[in-house]
Amino acid sequence: MADIRPEDLEKRQDGRNIDSRLGVLSGEGAGQRVKDIDEANPTRELLRTRPSQSGVNAESPSYYGQPAVKEPVWIWTIPLYFYVGGVAGAASVLGAAADSAGGDGLRALGRKCRWVGTVGDVVSSGLLIYDLGRPERFLNMLRVFRPTSPMSVGSWVLAGSGAMNTASLLFAGRRGWLGRAGEGAAIAAGFLGLPLAGYTAVLIANTAVPVWQVTRKTLPLLFMSSAMAGAASLLELLPHKREEGRVLHVFGTVGKVGELLASVAVQHEASRLEVLERPLKHGTSGRLWKAAKLCTAASLVLGVWPGRRKWMKVAGALLGSAGALLTRFAVFRAGKASASDPQATFQPQRQGMGAAEVTGNEYASDGKPLKFPLPVLREEPRAPERHAAPIGSLEPEPLAP
Repeated sequence: MADIRPEDLEKRQDGRNIDSRLGVLSGEGAGQRVKDIDEANPTRELLRTRPSQSGVNAESPSYYGQPAVKEPVWIWTIPLYFYVGGVAGAASVLGAAADSAGGDGLRALGRKCRWVGTVGDVVSSGLLIYDLGRPERFLNMLRVFRPTSPMSVGSWVLAGSGAMNTASLLFAGRRGWLGRAGEGAAIAAGFLGLPLAGYTAVLIANTAVPVWQVTRKTLPLLFMSSAMAGAASLLELLPHKREEGRVLHVFGTVGKVGELLASVAVQHEASRLEVLERPLKHGTSGRLWKAAKLCTAASLVLGVWPGRRKWMKVAGALLGSAGALLTRFAVFRAGKASASDPQATFQPQRQGMGAAEVTGNEYASDGKPLKFPLPVLREEPRAPERHAAPIGSLEPEPLAP
């Protein structure tokens, strides 16, 4: 049999070849360097206790007191992206409604909404790309469309919303088929604005971060109502007519009331366990959460105050924008704090929260019925051990006569 060279195997491409380039350290990760070795690989003291009883009390054991899930690696651009994308989506919805049902009196408002939607879509894409690090990574997210993935659906919604808003801004109001195409693009942007305003809440609720996961039913309502309040507040800061101001006032009031009610619902849903509600009450995330509710409530009061003056309108719009922005940062920081707390992961599982909440999931894989809350393993007292006497100390029993 003739000798087969590696080069021949590589040419065959039949699965038996070994690519020598696989052993070369290259690519984006190859250029990373660690500045502080001790910080990257901290040394831990030798633990002489059981893993479940290290760093916590015996009533709530964990594994060496370490987090069970990784903290989100997103940077500040992601909560800002949540805000900007939500405002763009809500503005697109309002713009489509103004063009369809507002008549000639709200045409200018519809155009302003399209401007806000277009700029918001572009800025959102920039913020997302900045967090990803490389522009082609965003393009890679559009290679497939997976309906079961909130991230895949959201990427396509963002791309489609940007395209439709841009087309409507360029062609709406022209004569002929271009004008009709622009009006259709405005309606399509409005339909895409609905999921754009709240899909980010579905995205983070689909993760393993405890506080995001436990509030998965109310968090989308909070994001969508907050997007309404933020879009109305931003548009109120722009020059507008009296008729447009009335529409923005109603739109923003509904959004602010919904945001306050949804924030109460989110905190109530998280209060099922104290460890889950803790990030919304204490620390940096708790302060941001309280400040967001305070700004939104103050904006609502200034908005419904009888005989309000111009400075009250401007202050209310600024406070409404601040409340919507702080809401995103509060939820973001609460997720980070929740992920770093091991008890936020273990305690809900022991209480049966999660898979046991699914209808019909009453039996385990071995056929035995599930019982919740799960018992916490405790160390049982040991019986005193009986030690055998040394061999040398044993005396032979006397023989019977």
